[in-house]
Amino acid sequence: MEFNFVNLLIFVAFAMLVTVTGGVAYLTAIDWRDRRRLDEAKRKKK
Repeated sequence: MEFNFVNLLIFVAFAMLVTVTGGVAYLTAIDWRDRRRLDEAKRKKK
């Protein structure tokens, strides 16, 4: 089987898709954790 330019582009596109999806999931988890910490801090402050 030949490894041509189109296959390389498909592989790069898939790798970028996985990277971006992982980044979005990471940022979402960090944001959720920070919001939860802030809510707990506000409750303790009252």
